[in-house]
Amino acid sequence: MIRKINEKDINEVMTIWVKGNFKSNSFIEKDYWLLKFNDMKEKFLKKYTTYVYLEKGQVVAFISIYKNNILAIYVKEQKRRKNIGRQLVNYCRNFNKNLKVKIYEKNMAAILFFLSLGFKNDKIQIDSEFQEKQYVMKWA
Repeated sequence: MIRKINEKDINEVMTIWVKGNFKSNSFIEKDYWLLKFNDMKEKFLKKYTTYVYLEKGQVVAFISIYKNNILAIYVKEQKRRKNIGRQLVNYCRNFNKNLKVKIYEKNMAAILFFLSLGFKNDKIQIDSEFQEKQYVMKWA
């Protein structure tokens, strides 16, 4: 089941977020993600539109969008490759036909995931904070 995030989901979402970043963006120091933890916790609830995917009442994945941009999509590691991420993106496509996402070049799994969903690389840029190459991908 997919629904909007609520206050009681936030601890599970944050655990998925930090563990997901440790793994998918391992080229960035773990301390960075830990320092961003409280800031992101606030944004998931108040600034971003966030949807959670529930199994047996437990959050196993989420997606956060701001305007047309997918800012975060993470699935618990043991639940990956079960089309949960695909379902979250497709859910968001129902009300947003111009989705974009930025992905670090070193996160090949995410690039392949979005390519499989029909996203196309629109441009390549250098992230100003980490000086890492990013793909800006669009779905149309």
